[in-house]
Amino acid sequence: MAEEFPNFPKAKTTTYVFVLLSINLSASTFAASEPVPRTWPVQFHSILYINTSKGVNQVVDLWYDWPNGRNFNIIQKQLGEKLYDLEWNNGTSYYYTLDANKKCRVMHFPVGILRPNFLDGAKYLGKVNKDGFLCNYWEKVDFITYYEDVETKRPVAWNFFSGSRVHVITFEVGKVLDDPNWQAPVYCFGKKKPIIQTESSPLLLTQMREFTTTTHLAT
Repeated sequence: MAEEFPNFPKAKTTTYVFVLLSINLSASTFAASEPVPRTWPVQFHSILYINTSKGVNQVVDLWYDWPNGRNFNIIQKQLGEKLYDLEWNNGTSYYYTLDANKKCRVMHFPVGILRPNFLDGAKYLGKVNKDGFLCNYWEKVDFITYYEDVETKRPVAWNFFSGSRVHVITFEVGKVLDDPNWQAPVYCFGKKKPIIQTESSPLLLTQMREFTTTTHLAT
């Protein structure tokens, strides 16, 4: 004889199923509604205020141009020199001045500039007031904490794991620097060979680029 299962009251069974469905739906809704950072526009211009890990204040004129594989940081140090940090997607970077000292350092990295979706996989940490804006913010471990305005989705600030604090002053989507401005000076193409960076992680390399812009160049 087949084993008979107890007959549960229909009302209790229906309630139990309803509770399970409610829990599953709530979990799915929460997961679906968790914000993700907006992918960077492929071309933009931004003015940044940065306090580096060494306590140096600087203003950076940033030009990001993914379709042409290039990124340009024009860095004015507080009461100091102006440094040009020209990066290409083939891994080559030029760090130079345009003053009478004609300083230049050429470096080669295994990877190129940041991809527009470099924040993919970042962990959402919630909402917080940052620089007077209500922001969603995310973290990529050992790399960056990133703050984005809840209403406009524009970046407000980001903190590098190395200690530098970046504050976004302006953010102009679609603005492009004219081609002639992307040419490094002739004295960058001398006898000295590029300094080779052997780090393999794009995240570590991004911090290396950020760190390099804070150092003094060799003549």
